[in-house]
Amino acid sequence: MHHQEDEPSAVGRFIDRLEENAIALMLGIMVILTFVNVIRRYVFNASLIWSLEVVLMLFAWMVLLGISYGIKKNTHLGVDALTNVLPKGPRKGVLIVSALICVVYAVLLMKGAYDYWAPFAGLDVTSGRWFPTGFIETRSRAFMETDQVPMPFFLNFLADLINDGDSYSKLPDFVPYTMLPFACALILLRFVQAFIKVLRGTQHTMIVSHEAEEAIEDLTATHKQGT
Repeated sequence: MHHQEDEPSAVGRFIDRLEENAIALMLGIMVILTFVNVIRRYVFNASLIWSLEVVLMLFAWMVLLGISYGIKKNTHLGVDALTNVLPKGPRKGVLIVSALICVVYAVLLMKGAYDYWAPFAGLDVTSGRWFPTGFIETRSRAFMETDQVPMPFFLNFLADLINDGDSYSKLPDFVPYTMLPFACALILLRFVQAFIKVLRGTQHTMIVSHEAEEAIEDLTATHKQGT
């Protein structure tokens, strides 16, 4: 059963295209780097020693962005066989509870992501086992660099910003790890948006994609057209 979705605004459509293009760009760069490196290795007996590290970095970024985008577009897989047999009232209650659990989980994920990233930005991690209760003085890891990725000249300002003026010879770990709290913040935002839609009654399921049902419907429609 399909439910009508809210028509996105012009800003919403722009953000959709921005996210889709960012994910597509990452995938495209990964393919190009891998292809170029294969040609260089087997034809010219040389290689881009930093390309594998960049590809791994972009793959992680793409996955993280894809998670939040999947929540936003309600395309993640889920199991709703049990909730579908419940009466309308209890089903709505279970949906609200599950949506709230997702929000709490995203908060915990956000805390963990920040605490992992913060030392690489020269910042303190949060205190509290589950939820932030303050900050704890933390030894900076802003000096740590990637293994092979060259330092782009336009990021040289990071030396003064997070590393007490000490220059980098390679790309600092701060850059690839920044995607972690950013993506987790997006995941939290998407879960909060879904929770609000559930409360308003404009969303009747929680990130559940019925790919099998849709495939059967498409196959049935194709069969009817053929006959």
